Amino acid sequence: MKVIICGAGQVGFGIARQLSLEQNTVTVVDQSPDLVRRVSDQLDARGVVGHGSHPDTLDRAGAADADMIIAVTFFDEVNMVSCQVAHSLFNVPTKIARVRAQSYLSPIWQDLFSRDQLPIDVIISPELEVGRSVLRRLNVPGAFETRGFADERVQMIGVHLEDDCPVVNTPLSQLSELFPDLNITVVGISREGKMFVPDKSDQMMVGDDVYFVCAQERVTRALDVFGHTEREARRVVLIGGGNIGLYVAQQLETTNSGIRVKIIEADKERAEVAADELQRTVVLHGDGLDETVLGEAGAAHAEAVISLTNDDEVNILASLIAKRLGGERTLSLVNNPSYSPLAKSLGIDSAIDPRATTVSTILRHVRRGRIRGLYSVHDGSAEMIEAEALETSPLVGKPLRDVSLPDGIIVGAIVHDDEVINPRGDTQIRTGDKVIIFALSDMVRKVEQLFRVSIDFF
Repeated sequence: MKVIICGAGQVGFGIARQLSLEQNTVTVVDQSPDLVRRVSDQLDARGVVGHGSHPDTLDRAGAADADMIIAVTFFDEVNMVSCQVAHSLFNVPTKIARVRAQSYLSPIWQDLFSRDQLPIDVIISPELEVGRSVLRRLNVPGAFETRGFADERVQMIGVHLEDDCPVVNTPLSQLSELFPDLNITVVGISREGKMFVPDKSDQMMVGDDVYFVCAQERVTRALDVFGHTEREARRVVLIGGGNIGLYVAQQLETTNSGIRVKIIEADKERAEVAADELQRTVVLHGDGLDETVLGEAGAAHAEAVISLTNDDEVNILASLIAKRLGGERTLSLVNNPSYSPLAKSLGIDSAIDPRATTVSTILRHVRRGRIRGLYSVHDGSAEMIEAEALETSPLVGKPLRDVSLPDGIIVGAIVHDDEVINPRGDTQIRTGDKVIIFALSDMVRKVEQLFRVSIDFF
């Protein structure tokens, strides 16, 4: 597949890295010669210096025979015009644009991005994606990462193993014997920064980040087994009243009347806007690094303190102060990927990487075959994939023990009709089943091939 990516920032570079690793033909366009040079030096991708919405630049990038354009520059208008030019002049089949400004995304203007207006096939809003990620983590206290598949019936959960974890040093083969009602599949373990797919003889160790898959109704029991019995957040403090903070507060007001939310916003004008938009949320004008302000917001007694400003350092420091005051759980928005390990080592419970969240969302629309959902795990080292099994798939109609899955790929769950099945050796995948698979990054292409539509299907 030939893909043009407009924008060589963190998101553009992340997408280019992933797609080039999978042997796609990738060209990255950016006005910065330094960023383009970085792409050319570090990736198997071509770089073009120029303006992403200019016809001559797109022509040099190979738009005439491109299969897709992904516009993720810092400017919404450039992204939108890039897609328009790619459609009108080069007839590029698939166009994806990142759009930050919420005004463009208001439901009353939904016709703007129709084929007759601005022909963009997929709109990605980083603020909304990050906001949804925050809400998912609030719903699963104790997990540092969570993602739903198969209409939320299946959950992928990431947990960090502490000293008091009951299953430390236990072979995976013994989990079902010790906890017959557990019904989970451990699909990935990150140990000392390296991700691997475990086999039944592997043990989990203190300090591991463990990823498991289970039915939605089994999540609480599974977290108990892993030693995470944190309370559901009833008192939430949000530091930062920008688009993300406002979205999270609005959703909490709408979906859960029992949660008390307070926002701290340093900019007075923005604080007034947030106060006007919200009904039950208390908005405080002040500095999130000020202990007095944090005390007024009730951070010392909050089950969750979430830092969502535009400044990574402020987010990390505010979370540390809140933790020291007594806040139970802290979540920080961290844009710089090199800061995420630092945040974790300092005791912040969860670092939210908007780049990784946006990359995951975009890649979901890039995948081929019957891929229905996707989530990038551990900075792109692995992916959770939801796919629909067709009768032509080599996985259908035989026990899983007889299916020769390559190393680095594991089936986490199967959804047949409305039933979530925890896979065993004698489990058979049937036509139409939704299959949730964990795959290391270099195995993703093989997963696509397993679920690609064969000519025999027609």
